[in-house]
Amino acid sequence: MTQDSNTTHFGFETVPESEKAGKVQGVFGSVASKYDVMNDVMSMGIHRIWKDAMMDWLAPRPGQKLLDVAGGTGDVSFKFLGRAGHGHATVCDLTEPMLVEGRKRAEAAQMAESLDWVTGDAMALPFQDNTFDVYTISFGIRNVTRPQEALNEAYRVLKPGGRLMVLEFSQIPNDMMQKVYDLYSFNIIPKMGQMIANDRDSYQYLVESIRKFPDQETFLDMVRQAGFENAKYRNLTMGIAALHSGWKL
Repeated sequence: MTQDSNTTHFGFETVPESEKAGKVQGVFGSVASKYDVMNDVMSMGIHRIWKDAMMDWLAPRPGQKLLDVAGGTGDVSFKFLGRAGHGHATVCDLTEPMLVEGRKRAEAAQMAESLDWVTGDAMALPFQDNTFDVYTISFGIRNVTRPQEALNEAYRVLKPGGRLMVLEFSQIPNDMMQKVYDLYSFNIIPKMGQMIANDRDSYQYLVESIRKFPDQETFLDMVRQAGFENAKYRNLTMGIAALHSGWKL
């Protein structure tokens, strides 16, 4: 099957666009109860530091309204509310089991009045225009069938003056370091997925999805194409991950 407007990639596999969302839901439904462990495996435990770096650049302010898309178990929303002091966060995820896991966390009970949990698609968000001050998506946009549409939707639901922040696995600019990381990713991560979650296939997909995602400069162009201004990115841990930022001005 050739790549055309009706097909997309699911890891290294080419699938009809209409099937990708269901396949992604299958992966994350499968790993939901072990999702936080999975992030530790995928990032060698560094994802927590990356999320702190995200908050440092974002600098949440009291009273802001956050939309955390592909927010899963609420990690970013909890950090945002903690930094803001007071505000509101809406966790939106395609996969209901992820939201269920998030609601079980102790932080969710402590912050219940400041949190909403919504099942929704990043490409067709169930929210009005100009609603949120901040839009975040962490390790989620590479799983979206059409990432450009997700960025367009982010622009739509943000208020004028609103901020986009994307945290995603990326490409290491140094070829030798990238090869070393690929060896780790393709040889170790699926095996750890099998050991930890009895689920090699989901972890294999996640590794493949990282390699299929656009590099930092290409994704920066996509952020600008959605209408965001003052768009920039920062590499984290040599480019294993990257933060992209943009403003709706």
